[in-house]
Amino acid sequence: MPYSYEPQYFEEFEEGQTFESVGRTVTEADFVMHSAFTGDWTELHTNAEYAEDGPFGERIAQGPMTFILATGFVYRCGFLERRVDAFLGMNYMDIPAPVYTGDTVSAEFEVTEIRELSSRDDAGLVVIDSSMTNQDDEEVFAGDMKFLVKRRA
Repeated sequence: MPYSYEPQYFEEFEEGQTFESVGRTVTEADFVMHSAFTGDWTELHTNAEYAEDGPFGERIAQGPMTFILATGFVYRCGFLERRVDAFLGMNYMDIPAPVYTGDTVSAEFEVTEIRELSSRDDAGLVVIDSSMTNQDDEEVFAGDMKFLVKRRA
């Protein structure tokens, strides 16, 4: 199965098209860097003693960190490389299970919508459904990502 794809312009995307990412193990450094960057030092994510008595029995990744991992995978796949003018948001985002230090996560993506935009003749809308799972094939993130993708010049 391929993990690296050629960059695609708007005209090259097709509804139903799928992409798979590589895997990546979440580390202690990821937890610390995310907390340092965002300023989110919530004890559920940063205090092992506190988290041990919490609902998950150990520290978990922040929800936004889980989302950021998924966005990293979509870009690392390569099919959007140098083709995106903007990330336009999401219609939905779910984080159905926690991500722990030591989890290995990967993602699958499916193009679900391609739309011309009357306001742009140089780009179009591409919506990509995302599903990220851990090493046990448990879904830890789901959501659609909306991108403004360049047309071929």
